[in-house]
Amino acid sequence: MKTWDVVVVGGGIIGLSLSRALHQHGLRVLVVERSEPGREASSAAAGMLADGMLETPTQLQGIASASARMYPEFVQELQDESGVNVDLRSQGTLFFPSEKELSEHAPQFSLPQPIHDLEPELVAENRPAFFLNERSVDPQALVTAALKAAKHRGIDISSGTTVTELLMAQGRVAGVKTDKTTYPAGAVVNCAGAWAGQLSPFPIRPVKGQMLCVIDETRKLLRHVIRSPEVYLVPRSDGRLVIGATLEEAGFDKRTNPDTIRRLQQAAIRMLPKLKNTSIHDAWAGLRPGTPDNLPILGAATPPGLFLAAGHYRDGILLAPITAHLMAQLVTGQPADYNLSAFSPARFVVLRRA
Repeated sequence: MKTWDVVVVGGGIIGLSLSRALHQHGLRVLVVERSEPGREASSAAAGMLADGMLETPTQLQGIASASARMYPEFVQELQDESGVNVDLRSQGTLFFPSEKELSEHAPQFSLPQPIHDLEPELVAENRPAFFLNERSVDPQALVTAALKAAKHRGIDISSGTTVTELLMAQGRVAGVKTDKTTYPAGAVVNCAGAWAGQLSPFPIRPVKGQMLCVIDETRKLLRHVIRSPEVYLVPRSDGRLVIGATLEEAGFDKRTNPDTIRRLQQAAIRMLPKLKNTSIHDAWAGLRPGTPDNLPILGAATPPGLFLAAGHYRDGILLAPITAHLMAQLVTGQPADYNLSAFSPARFVVLRRA
């Protein structure tokens, strides 16, 4: 029977990125995905690589900034190995803050030019704005590239099969059992996104986000990412313009609501009136993996041999490079480059015992 050094449960961008990092350490890796790799929260995301202090929790800012710095090299490697262009854009973000954000951060940010010069079609209604030196990426292309790159490296992928339990031997993890077969391994990393809590007893829940996409035939309506309290707009180089998103506690329901999609579309049109000449190309909902403190769960868990890299909430795309790097260090027995105590699985073990 074939065995592996590590089974990665979950084939989203976190699991695929980690599989490559583990392979670079010389380990034999199997990725087990319940549906189709990269087709859950990863491909449903907007792809904003927002690593700044405005919306990122304080505990997360260090690794978020580190991950953002890793992105150009991360993307270049994926593109070289897969032949897929992931559309990494560096035009930056125009951020329209809430009143609270404005009062807290106004002295720290400014605009390099008047808003009208930066975005002539944008209606800002004299609203204050900050320019943020952030990138964005096409998540669908990113996960396609990551999957092809993993296969290029010879990493095994098993899709359409659900991990139902951990295999145990002598008090430690010895692989996984699925609804179809078993996979022996020396270690297991739970990267199952919104479904991670079904395999490991941690409070990871789905947080629904509805989004839509329109087509800008001119490819000139918008250059920057736009973030406001009402809506965000993320342009792609091919003319697609992504509009989002909601935050809904709706369980595993991924259905879109026409009224919600229309509300997002109208909010976008108020900021960019020429969008009224476009039609909805697509609408969808994704399930972000949320935790009670909105921080990811990263590290070794019990039983021995089990690791978690889950609960990334709205930052899974951004945190993929650093998560892969740090978790590969932990799985191979090395000290992590960053202090991960704030993300330890043990913080929820304590809560459960209380």
